[in-house]
Amino acid sequence: MRGEGVRDCSMREVPRTWFSDSACASRQWRGSCRGILISGLILAQVFHVLASDAASYLQAGDASLSKGDYTIALKQYSKFIELDSSAPLGFTKRSAVYLQQRKYREALADLDRALSVDPSFFQGYLNRGRLLRQMCRFKEANQDFQKVLELKPGHTNGRKELEQSAHAGALLEQAIARFDAEEFDQAAEALEKVLDVSSECAQARLLKAKLALKKKDYSDAVAEAGRVLKLDDSDLDALLVRGNAYFYLADHDVALRHYQSGLRLDPEHGELKKQYFKLKMLLRKTKAADEALEKSKFRTAVEAYLAALEIVPDHELHNIKLNMGLCKALVQLGRGKDAVMRCSLVLEMDGASLDALEQRAEAKLLVEDWEGAVADFKAAIQQNPQDHDLREGLQRAEHALKLSKRKDWYKVLGLSNTASALEIKKAYKRLALQWHPDKNQDNKEAAEDKFREVAEAYEVNCFPFLFI
Repeated sequence: MRGEGVRDCSMREVPRTWFSDSACASRQWRGSCRGILISGLILAQVFHVLASDAASYLQAGDASLSKGDYTIALKQYSKFIELDSSAPLGFTKRSAVYLQQRKYREALADLDRALSVDPSFFQGYLNRGRLLRQMCRFKEANQDFQKVLELKPGHTNGRKELEQSAHAGALLEQAIARFDAEEFDQAAEALEKVLDVSSECAQARLLKAKLALKKKDYSDAVAEAGRVLKLDDSDLDALLVRGNAYFYLADHDVALRHYQSGLRLDPEHGELKKQYFKLKMLLRKTKAADEALEKSKFRTAVEAYLAALEIVPDHELHNIKLNMGLCKALVQLGRGKDAVMRCSLVLEMDGASLDALEQRAEAKLLVEDWEGAVADFKAAIQQNPQDHDLREGLQRAEHALKLSKRKDWYKVLGLSNTASALEIKKAYKRLALQWHPDKNQDNKEAAEDKFREVAEAYEVNCFPFLFI
């Protein structure tokens, strides 16, 4: 049984005149004719064997393809092509295997060869047009679909394919225009429609990755740019976009590898160079700040963290780390207000940060926000009930809160809480004399209250152990 497109090379194709007596009537040529006769018979037999072999390879390839064994199918179809490279069917079938393997360039090359062998091969134009549309090469796809309609005017599928391809091309142009105008929702809507009919459109996938970056959907940007790189691992724009996505995911090592891969292909690529050196600087500044903090060089650490934050202000994940280090250094420097602000920034981005809760509690103690400190220590203890340092911190905060609710006896005497015993006595004598009831006959009741308050303040400040 012969496969479709395989020539019948049996002896029936050998011209009858090769074997006629008249052809060999002359004695002079009789010997030569016998040689021609034998050669013709041998050649016909060889053609017959080759045709039979070619058909068997075609059938074996079909069987392997139906089982999903693409590697074997490729080998069988390639053998068929070696035996009969003038048949478009072999290239068409092999292109179908490449399509299953997502090897679109190879599939397209085989369809090109099929059509070069037979420029009137209707199915070849239809298949190639569909593949070109998938790759969003819409102009070329439209030309193939128009050729389909030339070969078979009114062909229903050909007409539908042409309309679909033309519409997808217009939608892609619309998506690009919307993106440039920063109308990102409309651009995304148009792109989805393009990808519905052109799923392997690298240009649309790359634009979708850029949209994901704009929306801070970095995981989606990684995935979409990755699909582009599977089609073409040398796509510089895809390497840049995917590197940027990994950068904002704080996966800096992977981001660096993407930038480096691009720069090996084009050492002068402006954006790749810019991002590469920006990331290297950020890592260098961060390392210097961390080392200063570890060595208790708190002022140096503060300066280094602030410098690192200026490099990429919108790098949220990495800036959590920078603000956390900054908060710790500021607490050690006694700059409570600034420390509270930095720790609060961390908690805005990562509300479950135990380290930030503890450090903010310490910072609130510095600014005498006793209730806030108690609340932060309690929130931290809920996450880690066994932490001894957190429980000790809570005790300090609660004790400070309790003391804050007592009357400020120093203030009653008009003194600071660092006043000496002699200053306390002097203040007491002065105020007791001032508010003695005998000297305030016009306002005796109020004077008596004030006199008792001054006396109590003197006793509390001079003999605090009596009031514990």
